Amino acid sequence: MELVKDLPEVFEEFAEQRKNSFLGMKKLKEQGIPVVGAYCTYFPQEIAMAMGAATVGLCSTSDETIPDAERDLPKNLCPLIKSSYGFAKTEKCPFFYFSDVVVGETTCDGKKKMYEYMSEFKDVFVMDLPNTQSPAALELWKGEIIRFKEYLEKKFDVTITEDDIREAIHTNNEVKLSLKGLYELMRNDPAPITGHDLFKVLYGSTFKFDRKAIPAEVDALVEKIKKEYAEGKMLEKKPRILITGCPVGGATEKIIDAVESNGGVVVTFENCNGAKSIDKLVDEEEPDVYEALARRYLNIGCSVMTPNPNRLELLGRLIDEYKVDGVVEMTLQACHTYNVEAFGIRKFVNEEKGLPYINVETDYSQADIGQLNTRIAAFLEML
Repeated sequence: MELVKDLPEVFEEFAEQRKNSFLGMKKLKEQGIPVVGAYCTYFPQEIAMAMGAATVGLCSTSDETIPDAERDLPKNLCPLIKSSYGFAKTEKCPFFYFSDVVVGETTCDGKKKMYEYMSEFKDVFVMDLPNTQSPAALELWKGEIIRFKEYLEKKFDVTITEDDIREAIHTNNEVKLSLKGLYELMRNDPAPITGHDLFKVLYGSTFKFDRKAIPAEVDALVEKIKKEYAEGKMLEKKPRILITGCPVGGATEKIIDAVESNGGVVVTFENCNGAKSIDKLVDEEEPDVYEALARRYLNIGCSVMTPNPNRLELLGRLIDEYKVDGVVEMTLQACHTYNVEAFGIRKFVNEEKGLPYINVETDYSQADIGQLNTRIAAFLEML
């Protein structure tokens, strides 16, 4: 299957997907299709899909509404939380506006309290996420997934069957496999495309509501990139960077720009928008669908987990498979779990993997772009 369009056009289409989906969301609502909004990679998307609902990510990535949020929330709070709450309260985010229910999760203290305030003007369902990955935590999380299913059945007066859930699991697994096929192209050295173009597809695909259509589109893109690579179209050899840490997107894409405008190439993202969300599939052979979903989602290696061996396992694997030269960690100001865990990540990268590591702390403003460029340019020069 060959894409007619040039690669730059395709990448820009994915980059614009979030904006284009605003109109698509309105059409879904006109057709009476329920919309479930969520904020986190731990959200068990398949349960909502099994009901026939459209799902959409709500984490906001701009500082536009932070002043509105700071009327209710403290200024020294994570910008992701303030931005999310600000867009929700001001109704400037069409996705939030059209969501019939917003699903939250008890990842960090800031989010937990934000959901309390948000529930005053929106239907919010909060899932109790354990902060460990023990057998007891797995049982708890499985119970939360069942509780979520029962909530949707009651709220929308529907029945969600296990067959419906299995179909949704299969659909999402196919999407993950296609996206893995795309980001695994970056194992090639030199890299076939920029990290920013890779990110446009990974991030943009989360705003495509027809999940079943994604694999064919991504697979076609993969084939085109492979064909052009075989013809000699590739980047020049550059220092290969892994980005880890807080979610990247919107304003924080300045980190990717800082790497790639100063002579490096981002070959892989460990963050929620990258490998973390698509690395593992749900086991389709497991007879208990709730067990399968609970296991897959609870095993995500986020800094809210303690201990957090799964993040190190994924990080180590990506470093080896993508022939990484250096690791850049991006932490958002006042994101305590990632800020504290940065010490352990630095130690792992320096001592276990023998690689250079830099941690850059930032927010959603553009005020620190000069400083970021200076620091990351010096880091790349060292490589």
